[in-house]
Amino acid sequence: MSVSTLVRKGLLILLLVLMRFVVAAQQVQVSGTVYEKTATMGLSGVSVHSNSGAGAITDSMGRYNIKIPVTDSLSFSYQGKSTQKFAVKEINLTRPFDMKLFVEIKTLATVEVKAKPKSYQYDSLENRREYRKYFDFEPEYITSGNGGAGINLDALFSIGKIKRMQQFRKFLQRDEQEKYVDHRFNKDLVQKITGLKSPLLESFMVEYRPTYAMLMSFENEYDYLRYIKEMGTYYESEVRRGHTNIPVFNR
Repeated sequence: MSVSTLVRKGLLILLLVLMRFVVAAQQVQVSGTVYEKTATMGLSGVSVHSNSGAGAITDSMGRYNIKIPVTDSLSFSYQGKSTQKFAVKEINLTRPFDMKLFVEIKTLATVEVKAKPKSYQYDSLENRREYRKYFDFEPEYITSGNGGAGINLDALFSIGKIKRMQQFRKFLQRDEQEKYVDHRFNKDLVQKITGLKSPLLESFMVEYRPTYAMLMSFENEYDYLRYIKEMGTYYESEVRRGHTNIPVFNR
């Protein structure tokens, strides 16, 4: 076999390898809606996973959108149960890739609501308005006037009052942060993501309640929901091994 033939074969093999890398790196967008078993209502909080590590969570209407390699595969999980894996190359990307999970959704009978309950955002805004002078309070020890800069004697003689104002502001800030955690880490969301029920649910929420700083550290909503899911799975396994005082029961 001549040298030129070997070179041509080597180049051909290299070209084939490069083509495989190009195909593997090609990103496609898969989107659709996840429904409950009657296919009439979208399911929120469904996890969408890929082998490459990408993930998404369905919104309040059950819709999802995820960008992954064409060589990847998808699966869906809800309340600890997962579907089979679906190869992306076998999905028709020209139309939505909808999924139906055999889950029952319980709905409440329609009732007449005379007064809309206040939302967390409304309460937080009202709280800021009511205590605005405390949130915006900054003591001025230096004054300026026609005679130039000087010492604010009123501020110096009111140090006790200033300290009380600052302490109350810190209290208001902590209270606001705790209410934000209550809003984000609520019972309905945690139960939907973990599948835990009372008394495990209440115990889990006390033990794994995130701090305000922790909530702010999550890069996106998916990372936050994944934290709840993983901690819920770990907590339930600890209960079943008898490492907590909560009684074990079958869900």
